[in-house]
Amino acid sequence: MVPVMIDPFKELRDIERKIASMLELENQMAQQKENVWMPAVNEREDEDAYYLEVDLPGVKKKDIHIEVKDNVLIISGERKFKKEEKDKSYVRVESFFGKFERRFTLPPDADTEHIEAEVDDGVLKIKIPKIKESKNVKKIEIK
Repeated sequence: MVPVMIDPFKELRDIERKIASMLELENQMAQQKENVWMPAVNEREDEDAYYLEVDLPGVKKKDIHIEVKDNVLIISGERKFKKEEKDKSYVRVESFFGKFERRFTLPPDADTEHIEAEVDDGVLKIKIPKIKESKNVKKIEIK
C-alpha cells in the first residue's frame, strides 16, 4: 500500500486562486467602464425628417465622427479629460471621459445622402430627411 499525502490547505489555496481571479476580472471591467461612456440621446420625428440630439458636453467638434454604414448611423468619438489645475485637490470627480459610440438602425425611408449635423453648446443635432414619395404615378399598360 502506497501512503497518500493529504494536504489540508489545498482547498483553501484553490479558493484563494478563484477569488483572486474574480477580483482581477472585476478590476479589468472597472477599468473598461472608466474609458467608455454612453452619451444620452433624444430622438424625434416629424413628417419630413428624423432628428437626433446627442448630449456631448466637453467634446470638441474635431473629436466627433459620424458615418452611415449598411444603413446604420454610427456616432463615435472621444471626450478627453484634462487635469490643468495644479494647486487644487479634488475630493471626488464625477466627470465622464473616454471613447463613446452609439449606433442607430435607420428606417427604410431615411435619405442617407442628405443627412445634416451640427454642434451647438455641447449638443450634436442630426437631421435625417425622409425620402419623399414620388407623386408622379405613371400607369403601365399590360399588353
